[in-house]
Amino acid sequence: MTRSPPKTVLMSSLVSWLQLVRLPNLATAVADPLAGFLVVGGFGAYENLPMGGWLVIASSLCLYAGGMVQNDVADFEIDQRERPLRPLPSGRVSRGVASLVANLLLALGVILTCVASVYVNNLAPSCLGLTLAAAICCYNRFAKGTRWGSLVMGCCRSLNWSLGMVVGGSPLMLLWMIPCGIGVYIGGITLFAHDEASGGSRKKLFFGAFIMLLGLVLAGLSPLLVMKMKQSEFPIWLMQGRLIMWCALWGVLSFYILARCGQAIVNPVPHRMQAAVGNAIMSIITLDAVIVLAFCGEQWAVVVLALLVWFVLGRRIAAVT
Repeated sequence: MTRSPPKTVLMSSLVSWLQLVRLPNLATAVADPLAGFLVVGGFGAYENLPMGGWLVIASSLCLYAGGMVQNDVADFEIDQRERPLRPLPSGRVSRGVASLVANLLLALGVILTCVASVYVNNLAPSCLGLTLAAAICCYNRFAKGTRWGSLVMGCCRSLNWSLGMVVGGSPLMLLWMIPCGIGVYIGGITLFAHDEASGGSRKKLFFGAFIMLLGLVLAGLSPLLVMKMKQSEFPIWLMQGRLIMWCALWGVLSFYILARCGQAIVNPVPHRMQAAVGNAIMSIITLDAVIVLAFCGEQWAVVVLALLVWFVLGRRIAAVT
């Protein structure tokens, strides 16, 4: 029997781990806290990202990757039946090793939020990091597949966005509408994706899409209300007479997301549902970029939008859902 060359074995192992952590989705784990950090930090013209921004990005990546690996560990028996080609049921990655790596990544993510707390002299990042890690574990071990699953998943995404905000500075009250809206949007995606492997009922899909719409409206109202209340010199870009343009951009993006969901509602077969969910997840980056555009202008919005390249290329290696 011939052995595979070491380079081939190493590459196969690397691909398996990239599939476990959902490589393309990691781009959204960068976009959310980065957007929160930029919005609250009041960044206008392009400049080097401060250490606080890098810390919150690194912690988010660790927490998200740890959560994804832990998710596959928890779903091992289900994946043996429904997704036998995944890294764990196929035997390409040991379940025990995956569990250890998941716990280490979650712990490292929390440690990095504690470092961020020291850096900004504020306990909020470490408290949010601990809460986010607990919410991730709660979802994977207890809430997934239950009626509370979508709520917990939405909370995870809200906490991730909020993590960037508290490291960036002291957020205005109205700015908290953004992570709340993004969380509701993600909760809707989770509801929509519940039966994506086997096909879903139109009623459940419609309800999930409706929740997504509520989240989009809630997040989109925040920059408008901040400007209307004149609570801050921000949003910079909107205050330069571009309100209608921004509203049109947000509206078109929202319509496109929901239109893809509508196709799945009309014909609720697995491949249409998975396409709609994948598009909705990818659109998180675009939504974050449009929010950053309102508060910080084109330069930083392009930086966030560039994460789409990561997402699209990563999708060639690992599935989004």
